[in-house]
Amino acid sequence: MSQQEILTRAKQGDPKAIAFLVNQALTTIGVKARVSIQKNNLHLLLESSQLPDRQVCIRVIHQGMQRLNASSIDFVNIYGRRLGNTIPEWTEVIELHRPSIYHPAGVGTIWWQSENTNSSQESLETTLPSLSQQVELNTPEIVKTNPEFGQSEDKNVDFSPVNLNRPVRKRNNRSRAKKVFSSDDSSWQFLPQKNQAFWLLLSTVGIALIPVSNLVFNSNNYKLPEIISNISRPQQKSQSSSSIVEVSKSEISTVATPQIVQIQNQLNLSQVSEFVLSSIKSPINPDTRITIKAVGDIIPGTNYPKNKLHPKKQKLFASVKPLLQDADIVFGNFESTLTSYPRSGKKMGSGRVFAFRTPPNYRYLLKDAGFDVLSVANNHSFDFLKQGFEDTITNIQNAGMQAVGKKGEIVYRQVKGINIAFIAFSNYSYHNSMLDLESAKKLVREADENADIIVISVHAGAEGTRALRIKNKTEYFFGENRGNKILFSHTLIDEGADLILAHGPHVPRAMEVYQGKLIAYSLGNFMGYRTLSSKAQLGYSLVLEVDINPRGDFVSGKILPVHLNSKGIPYPDKYGRSIKLIQQLTKKDFPKTILEIDGEGKLKVKS
Repeated sequence: MSQQEILTRAKQGDPKAIAFLVNQALTTIGVKARVSIQKNNLHLLLESSQLPDRQVCIRVIHQGMQRLNASSIDFVNIYGRRLGNTIPEWTEVIELHRPSIYHPAGVGTIWWQSENTNSSQESLETTLPSLSQQVELNTPEIVKTNPEFGQSEDKNVDFSPVNLNRPVRKRNNRSRAKKVFSSDDSSWQFLPQKNQAFWLLLSTVGIALIPVSNLVFNSNNYKLPEIISNISRPQQKSQSSSSIVEVSKSEISTVATPQIVQIQNQLNLSQVSEFVLSSIKSPINPDTRITIKAVGDIIPGTNYPKNKLHPKKQKLFASVKPLLQDADIVFGNFESTLTSYPRSGKKMGSGRVFAFRTPPNYRYLLKDAGFDVLSVANNHSFDFLKQGFEDTITNIQNAGMQAVGKKGEIVYRQVKGINIAFIAFSNYSYHNSMLDLESAKKLVREADENADIIVISVHAGAEGTRALRIKNKTEYFFGENRGNKILFSHTLIDEGADLILAHGPHVPRAMEVYQGKLIAYSLGNFMGYRTLSSKAQLGYSLVLEVDINPRGDFVSGKILPVHLNSKGIPYPDKYGRSIKLIQQLTKKDFPKTILEIDGEGKLKVKS
């Protein structure tokens, strides 16, 4: 079988071709792979004299399977163990068709049965071609009948197409094939559907075709060449799916394989060789931590209806800038506009209506302070109509930051090889509305298809010192429906969101961990130069530091206390007032939460 055909068959879900590529990619670190397919689940058992390196193997296989884009495979189940062991020492499940990293699978439901070593099987040898030659590898039939399972009802490998537009399975509710576990068996086989499984073992092979495997199984973000992007699927072929086959070196090049899709273009292997095992040099470590720092409402000053700008604006963030460093992403809610547009859409003068307009050059001040992502979904983003809103987004982007909050929009950012999505909501229909739960869930599902971690910003809730407490009910402010933030947050986490950053009440609120995800119900004010009151708890502020893993689960965090002076300028708070307040509110509003906040503001899950 030619090298092009190996890629073709792997793309079509051929387990033997996939096993060939995986073994080629992992052979230099001494790992051998066994492969099984059960309907749309690919199972890989990785064995080595030493325990296979978890993160290296996950990265190689995950990136490779994404590039293959085998539509007949939805899940890849990976099991690692040392040679001679009877049970896996680590397991992972990768969900394909979206850039998820990996998802732990418990080993307590797996049952390994001994293989029937008495069954007659033909041993086949693989002849490795030289890279410098024009190579043709012809393969025998994939499946050879095993007498023990010869009466299988399901005789076909399932190559049925997958609808990629269907809703993606929720990360918290993934369906996995049920397995049972036993520790007294010497080798492995899946139950209860053993009649649907066939095994392939490719012995460790030489370096000759490593560039082929690394075209697919490497960590760089390259796509498969166009020559395999339009490959037609083979017709389903009747095979006994219960058979067990050993693939070895001699016969694979001598027996013709029927129904192989031919590719006219030839791969330029010299262009591929630079990819050799590059993934092993930069794996995604399961212990990777993403650090996000987040703050609440930011108004650096306004020049409308009269000038309330700081004469030395560089001093606004000077005291708290150190608190915004040492993070992968710094987030804030920008509750003003960056525009020169002259006309406001608000009627001023009632004492309860305000319009904020900050000069566009303040964008550099925000960037210099350390911000990466700013929400513009709040009740002041349209203070200067649609033009002011669009100007604000443009100015944020021109300064090298990202603005999130346009209706229907998801903003993506990559950190440490992990894709992170931001979606911003408010209680208004001209943003993504938190009052429209169905549309909100749809956005989360869309983000879930393209990102590993989903961060939600929501600006809602009642305002002021009377709004410190949060309850699972709709909040109103001057008769306006400001939403149910608990219902909203729980619903979106159930749908796949990972971190909820709320703001709007202008005071800090309680926090909780729900389904392993952190919810901060209000981050309070962070800056309101001559615009926001800082009396009492209105002046209690914070920088929330959160560490999450590649799945978006809360790992740890910290409240960095801040206090606003009488003009709304933030300073580090040596008294830790916001820590004490959030501690008290969390105990009152969420007495059963597993989140623990100590006296220094450290956040952790109760042991």
